[in-house]
Amino acid sequence: MSFTLRPWQPTDLPNLVQYANNPEIARFMTDQFPHPFTEEKAQGFIAFAGSHTPQRVFAIEVDGQAAGGIGIHPQTDIQCKNAELGYWLAQPFWGRGIVTEAIRQVVAYGFATFDITRIFARPYGTNIGSQRALEKAGFVLEGRFAQTLFKNGEFLDELVYAVRRHA
Repeated sequence: MSFTLRPWQPTDLPNLVQYANNPEIARFMTDQFPHPFTEEKAQGFIAFAGSHTPQRVFAIEVDGQAAGGIGIHPQTDIQCKNAELGYWLAQPFWGRGIVTEAIRQVVAYGFATFDITRIFARPYGTNIGSQRALEKAGFVLEGRFAQTLFKNGEFLDELVYAVRRHA
């Protein structure tokens, strides 16, 4: 389960294209995470990932290569005390507990870095692995919105999991 969270680097481009260009990953992501995941999209993503101070989007490095990503996205307006969590991991590394521990690390970082009281994630009802990782990391299911999302020609449930800052 050894991994490191670190900023994305231009040298991660080949790994990002290799691992992100997978329909099994794209099916659990929003359409902003395209399939096919081209080199051009990867360049844009790496530029976006490095555009925030403090850092918000991290590479998940496994065995010396960028094998996934995780980000915390503070919200604005009346949602300003919230941040959304998003993540993905290359299929060869699934089932090792990496995502659960990466979530724990980013939650700790998020509460230490940003003026927020709640971090939420919105997995699809079909993404059982993500739901389990969130639960193992201390997230609680706050809501289920039936048949709300439309992805790849089908309606999916949207789940909202959250964890709150401890006093």
